[in-house]
Amino acid sequence: MTEPKPRVLVVDDEPNLRKVLAAMLQQAGHEVVTEADGESALARVKSSPRGTFDVVISDLRMPGMDGMQLLRALVEEDPGLPVIILTAHGSVDTAVEAVKAGAFDFLEKPFDRAQIDKILGKAISTRRLSGPRTEPVAAPGAAAPSVDDGMVGRSDAMTTVKEMIRTVAASPSTVLITGESGTGKELVARALHLGSERRAMPFIRVNCAAIPSTLVESELFGHERGAFTGAVSARQGRFELADGGTLFLDEVSEIPLEIQVKLLRAIQESEFERVGGVKTLRVDVRLIAATNRNLEDEIKDKRFREDLYYRLNVVPIHLPPLRERPEDVEPLLEHFLHRSNDRLGKDVKGFDADALEALRGYNWQGNIRELENLVERMVLFASADLIGVGELPDSFTSVDGEHDDEDDDEGGLPRAIRLPLDSLGLDLKEAVKAGSRRIEEALIREALAQTDANVTRSARKLGISRRSLQSKMKELGLREEIQKQGGVSSPGATEDEL
Repeated sequence: MTEPKPRVLVVDDEPNLRKVLAAMLQQAGHEVVTEADGESALARVKSSPRGTFDVVISDLRMPGMDGMQLLRALVEEDPGLPVIILTAHGSVDTAVEAVKAGAFDFLEKPFDRAQIDKILGKAISTRRLSGPRTEPVAAPGAAAPSVDDGMVGRSDAMTTVKEMIRTVAASPSTVLITGESGTGKELVARALHLGSERRAMPFIRVNCAAIPSTLVESELFGHERGAFTGAVSARQGRFELADGGTLFLDEVSEIPLEIQVKLLRAIQESEFERVGGVKTLRVDVRLIAATNRNLEDEIKDKRFREDLYYRLNVVPIHLPPLRERPEDVEPLLEHFLHRSNDRLGKDVKGFDADALEALRGYNWQGNIRELENLVERMVLFASADLIGVGELPDSFTSVDGEHDDEDDDEGGLPRAIRLPLDSLGLDLKEAVKAGSRRIEEALIREALAQTDANVTRSARKLGISRRSLQSKMKELGLREEIQKQGGVSSPGATEDEL
């Protein structure tokens, strides 16, 4: 189930700033709604269902209802809605006052993309953690769906996993799902829930790695009003929200050691107290946990409690990485091809024989998640009925058609660093430096080719700043080369300003 795009409400009386900020946020993948004043923004929030907006970005100084007044009204209307205040230079004291009044954070003008992305990311994570992530529940009395409906794979390993799910789904036993990131642990947890008698009750998923360590106890067990700074009202924890249903603790190894004692008691006794509370609460929850770590190693390193491990590991289910079950690659490709066609409105028929061979032999370090993202990208840019081997990323094939990770008579070294070693005058340090330069240049050339030589978009693809990319291009002589070809496109004014 894909996470919905974050929805941001931008409030500012300056049309140009609203336009620039909205464009930047949309480029970052957010849905944006804009309002020109505080009154309109408040009316928009009040008329929208609770949870419509993930965060509000508001200017501090506006005619009529200013940012402080809007902040106070939003805190009363929706206490969990993060509000970020925009302030001009020289008004930081007022912005700090706004934070004390309940603002999530403030941005001082002029601001840059990295600054906004960092604060906005924290605000959105906080908003989404403040409410449960639930899956649609089945109607009471509905028949249990088939495991095969959601799990794709015909390998012996996947057949074993499906049989295990069918066997234990109806039981109340705790299940520990292990496997690398991207192998489908959440899919197994959902299949266990839907195959049980609890399928008409909530399925609550908690990503333990995404919760700040100081908030884990509150997220799991809830808190009473005034239990800590910012606890303006009592709130249920995930155990309470999952009562009668299933609680899925993803990345359970990330729970702090000091909270593991309380978690162990909640699992064993089905009871706990909220943070700051004295009343003991009882729940009926079926617990499923998952981790991509070796918990036995975590126990040896004193990062995970041994008694909690044995309480979680009642029924272990291990998901092998995709590279160990290549016979599942083709059915997964077909599954994600149909999904991407439906989502993107395309009609790609499939992959040609050479492309299939390359995909089957690829070392899928990102597992099913990597495969799914690749298929969506290939379908999006496909111009023919069949996707050919030439349309796959360079990491899947080499110049002569062999896989990059195969050994050969030159010791299996990547081609990008093989040539410097051929010139025997280079020592190891020089060879590594030369090889790194070749890899760096190849990656930059590929990014520029994919973006029609747009420097800003290329820098974004490479995960570096625009200034760093310009410096690297100058160092490698690429900027002059591409300018001669008439290929460098200058970024728009909006991106330059930000």
